[in-house]
Amino acid sequence: MNNARTIISGVACSLLMFSTFVVCQTSQPPVSSDRQINMLVLGDSVMWGLGLKTEHKSWHQVKTWLSTTTGRVVVERIEAHTGAIIEGQDVAENLKLPDGEVNVAVPTVNDQVNRSLRFYVDGSKVDLVLVNGCANDVGTRNLLNAAMSTSEIRQVTEVKCGVPVEKLLRKITSSFVNARVIVAGYYPFFSEKTRNTIFLKGLARSLLRSEPGTPPINNTSMLQRLIANSKVWYEASNRSLAAVVARINAESSNPRITFAEIHFLPEYSFGAGKSHLWGFDNSPFNKLLVLLSLGKKKPGTNDERRKQRNASCDEYHKRQDSDSSDKRSAREIDRLACRYAALGHPNRKGAALYADAITSQLKSAISGTTWLSESGVRARQ
Repeated sequence: MNNARTIISGVACSLLMFSTFVVCQTSQPPVSSDRQINMLVLGDSVMWGLGLKTEHKSWHQVKTWLSTTTGRVVVERIEAHTGAIIEGQDVAENLKLPDGEVNVAVPTVNDQVNRSLRFYVDGSKVDLVLVNGCANDVGTRNLLNAAMSTSEIRQVTEVKCGVPVEKLLRKITSSFVNARVIVAGYYPFFSEKTRNTIFLKGLARSLLRSEPGTPPINNTSMLQRLIANSKVWYEASNRSLAAVVARINAESSNPRITFAEIHFLPEYSFGAGKSHLWGFDNSPFNKLLVLLSLGKKKPGTNDERRKQRNASCDEYHKRQDSDSSDKRSAREIDRLACRYAALGHPNRKGAALYADAITSQLKSAISGTTWLSESGVRARQ
């Protein structure tokens, strides 16, 4: 029973955790070339592509499309990472970062900008910035807590996805003066198509944080509240992000920011029949192993990076000789949360949905402006 509680606690802490500690990936340093396009990726686990092989990540699909469309080499710089928040204490410049699959809060997205400027030296060399952020600032403990009302979810979303994002985007546009900036939206976690399985019921209850004396909530009501909160989160975050982009663009004669809304159907949500999000490994063989082990074998996730992430999580959260009993318990919950972090994140179909939304915006930018034109590239060299 204690083992089961620990597993659920770990999963509860990890479900829909939006960020990644990235060991900033790049093919090579930026080089002056008429044909090279420098693409910078900032944000949390959604932009990082948690659980996906590199070639399936949304940013990689955008890179491939952009290279094919323009006939130029596209060189990426990946600063996005699982668990990233927008604002907070910055990290030391020489800090050794863990694997991008490991969910940690820093570097913040603001610090990702600073790190990128140190790398490029000249920010004008950046042609395209893909960015998202604010889900981790709102907090999964709020978004997945059935005790939270829709009005509370709306309020915290408007606060965290408003002014902090505006400050971030102003910093990005002033740092990378020639870059087009695409802001990607989020998606609803649950919907009326989410199947109310036994595990989901247990998970929802483990995430419940109600005030003392509050009447108990039954399983059906919990799921209905989570569905309602997910819808409000999706609508409020879209509205706030779009408003921020419009407000900044209105101040410029050459607006460079675009909001890419993700059109996410109910059947794409977590636990739905056509889910576009990572879930549990429900293969007959895996189910049989879990059953025969009498709960000793933990259910796995169905993402593409679970083995590599599990090893990275075990290393990052390994026990220390000086750990107290409470510290060991907390570390084990963090380790399990890390292992299950891909749950609720875009799978290959979900990543393709993001790539389509972003490339749709890029098509308009390429055809309707001088951005990426040969003369434009030469002018900034």
